[in-house]
Amino acid sequence: MSRLARAETARVPLATSCRLLLAMIAAASLAACAQSPVGRQKADLGATSRQAALERPHRVAALHPQPISRVRIPDETSETRPAAAHGVASFYSDTETASGERFDRNELTAAHPTLPFGTKLRVTDVSSGRFVTVRVNDRGPFVRGRVVDISPSAAEALGMMDKGVANVRLDVVH
Repeated sequence: MSRLARAETARVPLATSCRLLLAMIAAASLAACAQSPVGRQKADLGATSRQAALERPHRVAALHPQPISRVRIPDETSETRPAAAHGVASFYSDTETASGERFDRNELTAAHPTLPFGTKLRVTDVSSGRFVTVRVNDRGPFVRGRVVDISPSAAEALGMMDKGVANVRLDVVH
């Protein structure tokens, strides 16, 4: 056999062995991907999500406790009266309300942090006994210890313009 013939037969096994080597590397890398931490995380995710689903209500309840005082609005069929709230009221002026209405200082309106817009509230000054019925159309007050902000006309009706604040009782009318 000549040298040229030997070289050509040597190339054939070399090319075949290179292909075989590349195939083995590809298979090894695919096997490594199947055993990667990402694959294990996906497999573990199913087990931990079931456990987390069992623990979640307790953790959520601990992180988000119920508000201490609530004013409940009755349904049309409900005969119970909602609980009254007590606290400090102040009056305010603004240009636009959270409900999108334009603020009118001559209307009997109020700002309350949680009650729905349109709720009618009876605001009673506990020291004088004077009361006024207002409609919630804004959010607030944003001062600690205050339960409601009322419009200047409602403050005049209660007689609190000089003091600026008053101890009040809130009752949901409608």
